[in-house]
Amino acid sequence: MWQKVWHKINNSVTGGALIIAFFSFLSKIFALLRDRLIAHNFGAGSDADIYYSAFRLPDLIFNTLVLGALTSAFIPVFQKAWSKDKKDGLILANSVLNFFLLFIGALVIIAYFYTPQLMAYITPGFDNEQLPKVILLTRVMLLAILFFVGSNVIGGILNSWKKFFTFSMAASFYNIGIIFGIVVLEPRMGLVGLAWGVVAGAVMHLLVQLPEVIKNGWRYRLSLRFDKNLRRILKLMLPRTLGLAAGQINLVVTTMIASTLAAGSIAVFNLANNLQSLPVSLFAISLAIAVFPTFTQAVSEKNTKMFAENFSISLRRILFLLIPVSVWVVILRAQLVRVILGSGKFDWPSTIATAQALGFFAISIFAQGLIPLLARSFYAHEDTKTPMMISLFSISLNILLSWLLAQTFGVLGLALAFSISSIINMLLLYVFLNFKIKTIDNNKIFNSLIKICVFSFASGSVTYAVLYYLSLVMTTDTFISIFTQGFVAGIFGLLSYLVLAIVFKLDEIAIVRTKLKKVLLLFKNGKNT
Repeated sequence: MWQKVWHKINNSVTGGALIIAFFSFLSKIFALLRDRLIAHNFGAGSDADIYYSAFRLPDLIFNTLVLGALTSAFIPVFQKAWSKDKKDGLILANSVLNFFLLFIGALVIIAYFYTPQLMAYITPGFDNEQLPKVILLTRVMLLAILFFVGSNVIGGILNSWKKFFTFSMAASFYNIGIIFGIVVLEPRMGLVGLAWGVVAGAVMHLLVQLPEVIKNGWRYRLSLRFDKNLRRILKLMLPRTLGLAAGQINLVVTTMIASTLAAGSIAVFNLANNLQSLPVSLFAISLAIAVFPTFTQAVSEKNTKMFAENFSISLRRILFLLIPVSVWVVILRAQLVRVILGSGKFDWPSTIATAQALGFFAISIFAQGLIPLLARSFYAHEDTKTPMMISLFSISLNILLSWLLAQTFGVLGLALAFSISSIINMLLLYVFLNFKIKTIDNNKIFNSLIKICVFSFASGSVTYAVLYYLSLVMTTDTFISIFTQGFVAGIFGLLSYLVLAIVFKLDEIAIVRTKLKKVLLLFKNGKNT
């Protein structure tokens, strides 16, 4: 019975979204634990700034050339090759893996030797005590890239096959590796133990996916066939690579600016950013990943109705989930930060600074959630140029706004600039998608948007009213009181939102109900067989 249930869950968009959402949630729980341990042990101070800054150079290489760029170009081409000839598909997968191991490996070696010069530019505000530490941590973290190359190619294969289980588990194991570095390695090795924890997480990210991909037919071969399919992937990657490079440069510039601000600004920015990314990863990215193979299938079959229906439903589900979350996070930001991060060296000034930054980030949570879905709509049509051009514009705007706003608002200006540019990025993607595709049901999307916004702000008013009342009768000097305030106010806000959606028969309630019925049906059918 359970084998049949599992097969249906692991081989459908609904089941895939369920698996990815569950493991995204689990991964974020580990990520929150990771950040709490960092905050507890180092606070929003110099050592935390060093740790977060050490990611900039490895992320610049990996995120630009592998993450996103590779999978967005690899999946459509691999799917076509696999459907025509499984042997050619596997040869293509190994050729891609070997090509990038060689190419990225060469870049890692070069970056290793030039780390001192590069980090001096990336962190111009660091003093003579901080700079050697960030150089050492960066050099260790560069090793993790090679394992991530393998794990992301493997993940792309599994995603193409609609095998989401171990692909979804990988992020949790990555965070477990970092936690191992914080708890076990750092006390024994000092700050560099954090970097070795990142490497351990990258190794686990790869190893957890290998059994499933091998079980389903993949075998490693020492081959590199530079055929039309590999050239096609590289061609499709180029615009996306430029866009991601600009995105990573944006983070580098943000780090450069933050390093010149008050000590702890880099930590505050990253901790607040990590908190606000939780709902985006849980509700939006998981859905976009799960629906992407369906998008590519609809495009390859020239089934515009299938594409439009899946796009419209997915977009409205994201709006239904993330617009109220944006409102609730703005209202409950102080409670969230204190409950999740507030211990050890993470004091009240750190809490206030991080909560204020979180509030500015939260303004754009809904927009950040739509960007992965909109971008994949273009990728399914093998158009990586349009999202790249829009991304370049938005990133340039973010850099300009960051420089201007940070002079007045400090680290809060960086968060506000991020939100403004994210909203503009989302709007431009949606407008240009309408030029490309004429049948994405704008009227239904707009009507849902209006209702969701009204219900969200109404529920936000309820949340604020309950929070205000509780603040009059409860103190804020204990974990229990702060947790109770946030939890009770959040529950009232959630219930009021759901009641309004049900009473006024919001379409998205029916969509969610239908998806839940499909999940239950998967289990029921499996039980009856």
